[in-house]
Amino acid sequence: MMNTFNAISPIDGRYRNKVEPLAEFFSERALIRYRLRVEVEYFIALNEQLHFVDGGWEESLRDVYRNFDDAGAAEVKEIEKTTNHDVKSVEYYLKRRMDALGLEACKEFVHFGLTSQDVNNTAVPLSMRECHEQVLRPAYGRILELLEARAQEWAAVPMLAHTHGQPASPTTLGKEMEVFAYRLRRQLEQLDKLSFEAKFGGATGNFNAHRVAYPDIDWRAFGNTFVSERLGLVRQQYTTQIENYDGMAAYFDACKRVNVILVDFCRDIWTYVSMEYFKQKIKAGEVGSSAMPHKVNPIDFENAEGNLGLANAIFEHLSHKLPISRMQRDLTDSTVSRNIGVPIAHTLIATASIEKGVGKLLLNEQALHRDLENNWAVVAEALQTILRSVGYPNPYEALKQLTRTNEKVTEETIHRFIDTLEVSDDIKARMRTITPHNYTGYGL
Repeated sequence: MMNTFNAISPIDGRYRNKVEPLAEFFSERALIRYRLRVEVEYFIALNEQLHFVDGGWEESLRDVYRNFDDAGAAEVKEIEKTTNHDVKSVEYYLKRRMDALGLEACKEFVHFGLTSQDVNNTAVPLSMRECHEQVLRPAYGRILELLEARAQEWAAVPMLAHTHGQPASPTTLGKEMEVFAYRLRRQLEQLDKLSFEAKFGGATGNFNAHRVAYPDIDWRAFGNTFVSERLGLVRQQYTTQIENYDGMAAYFDACKRVNVILVDFCRDIWTYVSMEYFKQKIKAGEVGSSAMPHKVNPIDFENAEGNLGLANAIFEHLSHKLPISRMQRDLTDSTVSRNIGVPIAHTLIATASIEKGVGKLLLNEQALHRDLENNWAVVAEALQTILRSVGYPNPYEALKQLTRTNEKVTEETIHRFIDTLEVSDDIKARMRTITPHNYTGYGL
């Protein structure tokens, strides 16, 4: 029996406890259960359209997928050993259950007119939608809430900015957190607008078999209603045997953009830790380094960055590969789509690490104050801009000459310079109030 010690993939091994909820959406048993759900709901909808059997059994039939367990999954896999076809195995399993419910006379309406991709291409996006609503979107939302809270908490904390890695005009720590919150909000808004789409139209997407059997029924209208009202998905109107995957690709790309923002955040926080702007809470018994006892490493942000990179590499392949198929269908999407849960798992590992890492951060205002105090040269922008506003000649060049030397620029250096200026005492007084600690603009 497999356990977390002999799993090949770390998402089923080392990180299983962090991604356990995904088993309800992307495991083999979950895929079979979603296929059963599609088959059962289709059979019920078909009977409402064709009236081939009296009702009263619907909820009992729904219990086939509602109560689907490991024993049921094992039975389906046993059937598959003979059929060598995963969806046909689900059909045969369902027909066995229908015998027990007294529906044997109409069980040939199971999978009526369908190809396996009508089932797969509704089951998979259905699992994605429910995973998104119940697991992934809430995880992204928690990160956003965390960033928004830190932005408010640190709104008034001045910080030396660094552009090109060099000291730059000061900002506030809260505003820099808000930059990430703002970016994340905008991308999540785009993600929330995406729909989850399904293919449902028979062997090559034209409802051929349905129409030849029942030519008087508007099968396209039936398919649209079934997919939207029973499954909460959007039916693609024109497809080959498989779905177009363009909507799915858009979803993966949207997740990828969110993850890129989180990578950027992790790298910035990692750097701030290295600059001592943050210290980290120490947990008794934890070891930072096997050789250096003093170390407390920013491992949560490193772990998150690594897993976000893995997630995005797979998201990239999924969004690039899935929309491409030879003519009306090839099987390359089948094996690839089985890995949809993998990048989502790595994303969840990352978001859990970010939550943990941010929760361990301790603001070190002394380090922030130190760097501001050591970089009085950054007020040069403020001084030369004021001088520009009063018509002082060549102010940029004057400040450039003052600050671009190998000598340290201090408060005293700045104030001596101000004293030499031929401007009014009011302007000089205004310039003397400017410090690296208060020259922060609007912040939040």
